[in-house]
Amino acid sequence: MPLARASLPTRRGLLAMGGAIGVGAVLTACGGDKKGGSADGGTAGKSGPWSFKDDRGQTAETKALPKNIVAYTGTAAALFDYGIQVKGVFGPTRTKDGKADVQAGDLDISKVEIIGNTYGEFSVEKYAALQPDVLITDMWQKDVLWYVPDNSKDKILKLAPSVALWAADQSMPAALQRRADLAKSLGADLNAKKVTDAKAAFEKASARLRAAVKANPGIRVLLGSASPDLFYVSEAKRSCDTRYFQELGVQFVTPKVDSQGFFESLSWENVAKYPADLILMDNRTGTLQPGDLGNKPTWGQLPAVKANQVVPRLTEPIYSYARVAPIVDALAQAIENAKKVA
Repeated sequence: MPLARASLPTRRGLLAMGGAIGVGAVLTACGGDKKGGSADGGTAGKSGPWSFKDDRGQTAETKALPKNIVAYTGTAAALFDYGIQVKGVFGPTRTKDGKADVQAGDLDISKVEIIGNTYGEFSVEKYAALQPDVLITDMWQKDVLWYVPDNSKDKILKLAPSVALWAADQSMPAALQRRADLAKSLGADLNAKKVTDAKAAFEKASARLRAAVKANPGIRVLLGSASPDLFYVSEAKRSCDTRYFQELGVQFVTPKVDSQGFFESLSWENVAKYPADLILMDNRTGTLQPGDLGNKPTWGQLPAVKANQVVPRLTEPIYSYARVAPIVDALAQAIENAKKVA
């Protein structure tokens, strides 16, 4: 995703950036509560001032608990899982047929203002009309706000405080904990049964994945994303989910990445460069899916494809325990059932 973050990329560059299956994860990370706040210094309450220190080291502050929240779609979906509602979203939200994008999670997209639905699209006018209290988004590169266009960034950031949380270069437990910290600062109850049950499910799924790797060692996993002209192989250690899976023992293909360090672009003639037993395919809207690749003979010849060992991946996981538990379970099941074919 680095190309897309730094400037408007080609569609293929944007789609390539993530990496593997929608497998997210968490255990415990940043720790302990402080009375009246969270580990990051955020404060919560029904009245009075609010503040939250983000992953840039910047503190967003408002005179009262934010009510008019505008967030990147995936982050908004994570907050929703903690009971926090947003007024507006930007990022992949509605598909061409009017349905909710996979990155919208359980959001009711008919009840939020969609400020922008594609990369580079962000209506400053719609944003201002919401009278935003805070803007929240991800960060794949230091100080670069995901899906906030460079050409209007200054205008946007003048309208409300902003919060940016890492979506790369740390393990999934830390990314999940930071969203939980933010949700708590906004009034979420992290001791609610729904939340604690989701965390327990995540921990159970993580244990299953670790056991699956030990029981079926040596399975090589490739993180792929497809476009009409190129096939992208992603570096596992850069994305929070796949870095965590590496920590649990999953063995990923290591591509020769470009200067930004996220992925390698391969022509379809060279798609067999990295032997793999299991392929995790980017399932974001706009990427080609396995069913779209019948006209790519080299794809059909891959051992993992022949063995029907191709699994969808949510390349930008929704960072809540409720969302990542089934993702980890799915990867564990895929590895349990995988055969060495490469």
